[in-house]
Amino acid sequence: MSDTRPIFLDHHSTTPCDPRVVDAMLPYLSVEFGNASSRTHRFGWNAAEALEEARARVAAAIGASAREIVFTSGATESNNLAILGVVRAARRQGLDSHVVTCQTEHRAVLDPCAAIRSEGARVTLLAVDERGRLDPARVARALEPSTRLVSLMHANNEIGVLHDLAGVSRVLREHGALLHSDAAQSLGKIPVDVAEIGVDLLSLTAHKLHGPKGIGALFVKRASPPLRLEPLIYGGGHERGLRSGTVPVALAVGFGVACEIARASLARDAQHVASLRDRLWELLRGQLSGLRRNGCDQSTLPGNLNVTFQAVDGEALLASLPDLAASSGSACTSAKPEPSHVLRALGRSAAEAHSSIRFGIGRDNTAAEIEAAAARLVVEVKRLRALSATWRPGERSRT
Repeated sequence: MSDTRPIFLDHHSTTPCDPRVVDAMLPYLSVEFGNASSRTHRFGWNAAEALEEARARVAAAIGASAREIVFTSGATESNNLAILGVVRAARRQGLDSHVVTCQTEHRAVLDPCAAIRSEGARVTLLAVDERGRLDPARVARALEPSTRLVSLMHANNEIGVLHDLAGVSRVLREHGALLHSDAAQSLGKIPVDVAEIGVDLLSLTAHKLHGPKGIGALFVKRASPPLRLEPLIYGGGHERGLRSGTVPVALAVGFGVACEIARASLARDAQHVASLRDRLWELLRGQLSGLRRNGCDQSTLPGNLNVTFQAVDGEALLASLPDLAASSGSACTSAKPEPSHVLRALGRSAAEAHSSIRFGIGRDNTAAEIEAAAARLVVEVKRLRALSATWRPGERSRT
């Protein structure tokens, strides 16, 4: 294990920017510094051309048209624009709104849903099973005449579980409600095709697929009649009037290149990270008892492994491993040491949630790193358990 840099197994939080992405961005931070909205000179023309090329690359990554891509600051803003935008547009038409979402969503969806509830909309939070799965039939039963939007993430950021969006989309066809999905974790990790999964709105971000932080996008399906969204930001009418403000061309260029790189190596990278994830799980459960894998081991992100280490505090475990970067399931969405709402929704106790670690394996990780990380984890788990009076040796691992 490196003496200077920890092994990075937290790729669900962010990813290192690919050097090819950095190289592509550099000219637009220096010599090609124009504003893409400047229409009267070459600097603006070059910036606008680069921006549209980036838009086309992002669109190609999800099987969309470039005209359906609205650049934002990231998936959080995209989620807010989708949820608040749909409900507020309906309210402008004098319509009531009901939104359906899920208990295991990211806070970037749950908090906007809380905001629209405070504005008078109604929100239904659906439960999942013990693996984190949601049956489309449950969505169907939750629909009402005033349901405007169903928002379900493509891949869960803590346990990696994939929702059956295509199944949900089929449920919604006759009803008429829109389907929005947060695809921050899935873009660049698994195939994402907006036609196949049947979404109307899709939130994306660059920094989860080796692109820069600070840039994302919202896919807005072209439809007839047009899909109505109320913008969150006013002042210039940029991005088809949906997101005013000067678009950061360099970041958009980086986003586009990151999408293109990910598309080219998607199958190879998925196989690589899945094999490393399976090896890590094999090593841990082969040497430790009292483990539980959270989520579903089939319909899941290839690089995700979320493990409960019984009778071990997750924060204490990570603190004892400065040479390993991972995330505690009890604090990955909040500055407060609260138990993960995702794991609690799966039926885990607060103690189990506090004892869970999320490992996010990326394309740059190696087999040697996985072996080293597993060895360190085994040593520290055994040491911490030896200090705990509640641990009963011999308890079996559960998948």
